[in-house]
Amino acid sequence: MPLVPVFDGHNDVLLRLWLKPGGDAAADFLNGDGKGHLDLPRMKAGGFAGGFFAIFAPAESEVLPDDDDVNPPLAGQISQPNALRKTLEMASLLFRIEAASAGRFKVCRTAAEIRACLAQGVTAAVFHIEGAEAIDEKFKVLDVLYESGLRSLGPVWSRPNVFGNGVPFRFPSTGNTGDGLTEAGRDLIRYCNERRILIDLSHLNEKGFWDAAKLSTAPLVATHSNAHAISASSRNLNDDQIKAVHDSGGVIGLNFATGFLREDGRWRSDTPLDIMLRHLDHLLRIAGEDCVALGSDFDGAKIPSAIGDAAGLPNLIAAMREKQYGEALVAKIAQGNWLNVLERTWG
Repeated sequence: MPLVPVFDGHNDVLLRLWLKPGGDAAADFLNGDGKGHLDLPRMKAGGFAGGFFAIFAPAESEVLPDDDDVNPPLAGQISQPNALRKTLEMASLLFRIEAASAGRFKVCRTAAEIRACLAQGVTAAVFHIEGAEAIDEKFKVLDVLYESGLRSLGPVWSRPNVFGNGVPFRFPSTGNTGDGLTEAGRDLIRYCNERRILIDLSHLNEKGFWDAAKLSTAPLVATHSNAHAISASSRNLNDDQIKAVHDSGGVIGLNFATGFLREDGRWRSDTPLDIMLRHLDHLLRIAGEDCVALGSDFDGAKIPSAIGDAAGLPNLIAAMREKQYGEALVAKIAQGNWLNVLERTWG
């Protein structure tokens, strides 16, 4: 069968490439370096047609362990000037990839551009920032980033900042984890609504989620989150949150990270695809078939070896077919629901 085009809600390939010592990071991505989960050849091989390309500014000493610990350490703090420098360097890398791609890769600013890229076989990228540490409280930086192509923003990552409190990686987690949005965070939600910048709720804690839900006039979106009822990770959504996403006409992207999939919270690559289908079933039951999509977290987490990297996406598509989802539902989860919510958010 022909490849099903996948539009994905989250990847961290820009951070992986930015961290590589020496070489030509744009060429490595376009020609294929075989590292991590994503490069253009493997994306083409697996039907990865586009997605949200995240920029995350790590603290200087930040190293997350590559083991199966259920509770990795908290992310380090970072200053606004330092976060801005790193954000701009990764944004530059995104645009250098586009410039060197000879038309094979495009940073898209509208849903219509994404649809055109999918029709033409061009990889469509959404400029996304994960954690707003680079943004000043007057939003002057945000204005410049928007004009550069930024269309999606997560106010916090798994650390507090001036806008609110992120979710520390905790398993099991049974409830709220601290205060929600600050007044600056509430202003950021309003400003993003005015600019029609998508607001990513995946890393907000529960109180911050509900603060944003009350304020935002846009569909609620969690680009890479799973069902807390199946895996009791602090990063996953409870049933009330899932229902709120449905009620707003929003979308939840299934996260492939094994620690957010497994019932035991372990970061194990031998996690079977069946647990991913259990999360999809749960999300579909509560949010409905128009609100569920994919948010892989490629190059940002340990994922099931049954997928391996972007070239393994057809294995997940095959598992959905074996689950008797039907081609229309598979297409909605693979890309249709993302395109629809972007049209409703961006206009």
